[in-house]
Amino acid sequence: MHWFTLTSLTALLPLVGAAVTFPASHQAVFEKERRLSELSALDFVTLSHPSYPAHSVRIKRTEGFCDTTVNTYTGYIDVDYGAKHLWFYFFESRHNPDKDDVIMWINGGPGCSSATGLFMELGPCLINPEGTGENRTKYNPYGWNEVANIFFLDQPVGVGYSYADFGETVSTSEDAAKNVQAFIVIFFETFKQFQGRAFHMAGESYGGRYLPIFASEVYDANLRAESEGFTPVNLQSVMIGNGVTDGPTLLTSFYDIQCTTASLKPFQPIGLCTQMRQAVDKCDEWMMQDCFHRQDAISCQAAMTYCRSALHAPIIEAGRNPYDVSKMCEGGIGDSLCYPVTKKIAAYLSDPITKSLIGSTEFSGNFSSCSPEVMKGFVGHFDSLHLIRYYVVGLLERGINMLFYAGTYDAQCNWVANKRYTSLLDWHGKEQFNALPSRGWNVDGKEAGVARSYKELTFATIYGAGHMVPTDKPAEALEMVKRWLKDRKL
Repeated sequence: MHWFTLTSLTALLPLVGAAVTFPASHQAVFEKERRLSELSALDFVTLSHPSYPAHSVRIKRTEGFCDTTVNTYTGYIDVDYGAKHLWFYFFESRHNPDKDDVIMWINGGPGCSSATGLFMELGPCLINPEGTGENRTKYNPYGWNEVANIFFLDQPVGVGYSYADFGETVSTSEDAAKNVQAFIVIFFETFKQFQGRAFHMAGESYGGRYLPIFASEVYDANLRAESEGFTPVNLQSVMIGNGVTDGPTLLTSFYDIQCTTASLKPFQPIGLCTQMRQAVDKCDEWMMQDCFHRQDAISCQAAMTYCRSALHAPIIEAGRNPYDVSKMCEGGIGDSLCYPVTKKIAAYLSDPITKSLIGSTEFSGNFSSCSPEVMKGFVGHFDSLHLIRYYVVGLLERGINMLFYAGTYDAQCNWVANKRYTSLLDWHGKEQFNALPSRGWNVDGKEAGVARSYKELTFATIYGAGHMVPTDKPAEALEMVKRWLKDRKL
């Protein structure tokens, strides 16, 4: 989920969790060419890489958790010589794990756990509100491990089960990228069964900023890997669902969602929409000038405050769910982000039985779906106020495929902003991409949305879905991913 535009509007959730040093008995050395299936289910084993002496990965096989039909692994990425710890889950593909592609999924925020994606959206299992016992989840037939091996990563430090021994934080996407990239290299270098496999980085919301930066870090590191005699990571694509875009593009699009037929019939009064329309041009010019060109922190903050109040606040004041404006907010925006099921996920992952099952007992305290402290750090460093499009263009120019998809009922990181954003990208295919019409793409004989694609860039909508497309349209989301992995087309 994307918190940034809500920072002045919502009560922030507390984060509880003290750091605990992991046991010395888990400091096993792991030889480079062993297979995942040979991992212990009792203890973590530690993986390292000579190019990343400050990083290591602890991983174990996890039994009786989530999708029990596949091999499942959990663990920590230990950063800064063991001072910071990032939590991850890895599920093998249901059908052909020895040949299927590998996906890494990252939720947004900034500061929200990928457990939301795992247990509420596209994971092999979903939280079962009525469940009892150790594994309080239910099988998800539309989990993306139907077609790929998949990671879910809690990052940066302070998110989900991830923690720091001495309270250190990461407050920029560029710093977070270094840890994610090191983990990816260590994994692929250690487990040769996955080396050379097509790799896709995916996520949603603030992932629209994370992922282009993370993928760029992976691409650049590949150049170093070749010179050092290591096998490069086979980065093939980036998939971004309802991603955050550059500030002016996103904030001005809130008018379209509320006052035109872009998503539904207009749901705000004509008088209010008139005021909002007048704010659109002002916000576009003000933010582009002071946030991006001049980078004047004080004036930019003033612009953000005014534009959020003028263009985003009316959604909340109308009682709408900003992640799906076809619905009213249930459970409170500040308490559950309008999705009460997030409380069920947090309760499940706070349970000592669950922690023992998956190996996260070193994290003390309760699990939180989102961390206000992490979010505050990113906002304080103006992380989202740097143009993301330059990273996207850099990837496109180097042949990395980019899929931007968006549910049409989301306001927070909506399809209007994403459509405009992709049309503004200054890459070698810009003219041809913009000249193409959007065409319907079908699932089971019904139009699921529209798409536009030219060479490396694809933009697609999913009708009737909100911010979390796999939650609202699971069959369509899985079919989209299946087609994308096959030939980068919908």
